[in-house]
Amino acid sequence: MDNLQILLDAPILNIQLLADGLLVGAIFALAAYGMALVWGVMNIINVAQGEFVMLGGFVSVLLAESGFHPLYGVPLAAVLLFMLGWLLYRGVVYRVVDRDLFISILATFGISILLQQLANQIFGADVRTAEGGLGTSFFFDDMVTVGNIKLLAFAMALFTGAALWLFLKKSRLGQAIRATAQNARAARILGIDTDHVYSITYALNAAICGAAGALVAMTWVIHPYLGNLLGVITAGLGLGAAESFAGFILGVEYQSAFVFSLLVVILVVRNLILARKRKYLK
Repeated sequence: MDNLQILLDAPILNIQLLADGLLVGAIFALAAYGMALVWGVMNIINVAQGEFVMLGGFVSVLLAESGFHPLYGVPLAAVLLFMLGWLLYRGVVYRVVDRDLFISILATFGISILLQQLANQIFGADVRTAEGGLGTSFFFDDMVTVGNIKLLAFAMALFTGAALWLFLKKSRLGQAIRATAQNARAARILGIDTDHVYSITYALNAAICGAAGALVAMTWVIHPYLGNLLGVITAGLGLGAAESFAGFILGVEYQSAFVFSLLVVILVVRNLILARKRKYLK
C-alpha cells in the first residue's frame, strides 16, 4: 500500500488522478449511454460494446497514419460503425431479440470474439495511438497537467451525449424508440415497426461507440483487445475516476480485474432491481 501513502502525502496527486479519470470517464460514459440504450429498448446486454469502441479507435489511428488529423475520425467512425451495427443486427442480433437474456449475452460474446480476432489479423496486436497534438494545459502552479486533446474529447463526448438526448426526445424516430422501450407490444399495435426501431437502436449504439473509440485513440491507446479493458458501464464517469485510482493504488496488473468486477456487480444489482420491479407490477 505504498502508493496509497503517496496519495496521502501528496494531495495534489489526487487531483491529477481525478482529472485524468473524469476526462477519460466521460468517453466511457458515452459508450455506456449506448449500452443503456440497447438494454432499455431491446433488453439485450451487448458484450461486444468494447469492440465497437476499439474499431472506432482504429479509424482515427488509420487517419492519423495517413496524414489526416484524427479528429476527422470521430464523425467517420460514427458513420462506419453505424453501418456495421446495422449489418450485425440484420445478420445476428435480430434472432435473439425477445429471447432469454443469457442467449443475447452468448450471441454478442460471439460477435465480440469475432471482431477481436479480425482486428488482430488486420491491424496487428501492437498498442497504437492517434496523436492529436494541441499541447498541454497546466493548473495549480504547474503541478497538474492536462492534455488539451483530453479537454476537447471531454467536450465532444458531452456534446454527442446531449445530441443523442435531443434526438430521442424531439425526433419522430426518437419518440418511436422511446415508445418501444416503454412497451414494445403496445408500440406495434400503434403501428410502429419495432424491428426497424431495434435495427436503428443497435446501429445507433455502434455509432456512439465508434465516436467514443475515435476519442479514446487520441487520449489513450488502442489495440484489438481493448474491449476487454474498457468494460462499459452506466456510471462511466465514476468508472474512469475509480479505475485511475485503482491502477495507481493496486497496480496496473489489477486494473482490468477491478473494472470487470465493478461491471459485474452493477449488472447483477440492476438485474435484481428490475426483477423486483416486474414482480411488484404483477
